Amino acid sequence: MSDQQSNNPLHGVTLEQIVIRLVEYYGWEGLGQRIDIRCFTSDPSVKSSLKFLRKTPWARAKVEALYTVMQQSVWTKKK
Repeated sequence: MSDQQSNNPLHGVTLEQIVIRLVEYYGWEGLGQRIDIRCFTSDPSVKSSLKFLRKTPWARAKVEALYTVMQQSVWTKKK
């Protein structure tokens, strides 16, 4: 089981850390363009985004998928 978790880019990363890292990388505007949900496009904040994402599984899945893509992009650039 630990082998599966070591390959999981989300293992050990909180939703708050994911949102903060995405905002640092893309900015609120870029994040809102990639995932068109109101918590990213209209008066965005980490707190309001977390509240929405914790209640909305489909939106959280999109955020986690974008984070995974971003991590792969960052990792590729480091090589």
